[in-house]
Amino acid sequence: MQLMKMHPKDLYLDLLKKSLSFTLWPEPPIPVTTFAYAAGFLKRVAIMTVSKMLATRDLQLVKKRGFSEYQRQEGRVWPGYADTMIGLKRLDNLQECIESVIEEGIGGDLIETGVWRGGACIFMRGVLAAYQIQDRRVFVADSFQGLPPPAPKRYPADAGDAFHRQEFLRVSEEEVRKNFARYGLLDEQVVFLKGWFKDTLPTAPITRLSILRLDGDMYESTLDALTHLYPTLSPGGFCIIDDYAEHGCRQAVDDYRDAHQIRDEMHIIDWTGRYWKKSA
Repeated sequence: MQLMKMHPKDLYLDLLKKSLSFTLWPEPPIPVTTFAYAAGFLKRVAIMTVSKMLATRDLQLVKKRGFSEYQRQEGRVWPGYADTMIGLKRLDNLQECIESVIEEGIGGDLIETGVWRGGACIFMRGVLAAYQIQDRRVFVADSFQGLPPPAPKRYPADAGDAFHRQEFLRVSEEEVRKNFARYGLLDEQVVFLKGWFKDTLPTAPITRLSILRLDGDMYESTLDALTHLYPTLSPGGFCIIDDYAEHGCRQAVDDYRDAHQIRDEMHIIDWTGRYWKKSA
């Protein structure tokens, strides 16, 4: 699209996506402590010891990472500085879904369950701001303490899951609020739901949704979100799955769709993203 033919709101949303995903800049080195949990015991001890020694001199041990444009577009990167890790393809899909419900007059709020640093929710609020919409809210649902430990007896698909050990995925509510504020998008249309989904979603002040975006990774988290929120999704609204490539998430989505005889076609966004438009 030629620059002169782009509407100001399109220019804003394009810049917002690139800023949130940090794709305007090269991916910087990342502290080696970020993924130390996955190393063997001796290597992990060595990493932490050296890092602590360097920290006393305001130094940091980092690992240089080189990612291709394709990897960043597809959201295959766990980024150091970006406010979202979903990549540009899934951000484009989110924009298309929101613009569709706006244009078609599909009523309801927007929610993401599992927000990390808040980037996708910030983008949701940015789209509403660009279209000057004041009667829809963005719900930001997260424990703000990482993922829950697996409960394999109740949810066998989560057996062996190690997401709960990853410090990288633990982002506080305060940090997410600050991220909203940095983009000028923290206001009364943004509602935070703090806690495990099984505790917060059953009583969440939500009556109708137009966008339901799930990013819970695990079977339990995904099923909790679908169970308590999908019935509130308006016909014509969109259910977006961020982690369909993850076994637990995929199994939860398939089980829920089968149990409730959902036959709406599931579309591919990228290697892990899926979505469908609710027909009834």
